[in-house]
Amino acid sequence: MSKEELIIKAFENKFNGDDGAIVAKWCFSKDLFFENVHFKREWFSLEQIAAKAMLVNISDAIVMNAVPKYALLGLALPKNITNDEISQLQRGFLKTAREFGIQIIGGDTISNDKIDISITIISKIKKKPVFRKGLKKGDLLAFTGDLGQSLRGLEILQNSGKLDKNHRFIRPKLRQDFFYDVAEKLHCAMDISDGLSKDLSRMLKLNKLGVKWLLNLSQEELFSAEEYEILFAFDEKDKEFIEKKAKKHGVRLNIFAKAKKGRYEFRGKEHHF
Repeated sequence: MSKEELIIKAFENKFNGDDGAIVAKWCFSKDLFFENVHFKREWFSLEQIAAKAMLVNISDAIVMNAVPKYALLGLALPKNITNDEISQLQRGFLKTAREFGIQIIGGDTISNDKIDISITIISKIKKKPVFRKGLKKGDLLAFTGDLGQSLRGLEILQNSGKLDKNHRFIRPKLRQDFFYDVAEKLHCAMDISDGLSKDLSRMLKLNKLGVKWLLNLSQEELFSAEEYEILFAFDEKDKEFIEKKAKKHGVRLNIFAKAKKGRYEFRGKEHHF
């Protein structure tokens, strides 16, 4: 058992263990975005830091089939941060919140030696939530978009390069319109934050299934983290429906595997401890 699993197990109940916790018609989700863990100051503007912190949290709500409504911010900021720098962070939070119709309703601030951000998103469930659990034998497994861009972007930054402001690593592209349109046909879903291979292993372990590969994926596609594309599964009879919706929304659809009896073992670098 990993330390992450040990922590989660201590609080095990019917609400946790997914991208968000469903309570009545509401979804509650939280992600951390910490300096020198998720980003370095020289890689991002302060506005970009705040925007990405919001986006990675909103992503969790979307894949639960929930529409974000409210946010709580936890900010740990250096004592020497200037008023102008605080304003830059505020612009990133507020612009992203407005883009998704979110109202920031409170939170907390403390002084720190670096920028650490904790965000709670409160979302309203659409018709019904979509969980990580629900995968069935014979289901098709798919992911949206092109994987690998985030890892390539990270390597460029680590080698003192620069990225375009719209690069995946700087600003994740979320697929809410597509997802909400297909959610009723999905058996399970989650966002790809720790890499396809790792997140797939979580889904398969939870559902006690293995996979038959339909595509030969590259190492970058399997292990690139912070992609925030969507991993999901559906009955083969709904393939045409899903394909039509992907085309409607201009989303690349990659049907890469079929669920079967067995186990899937993750073999890669852990992003948690």
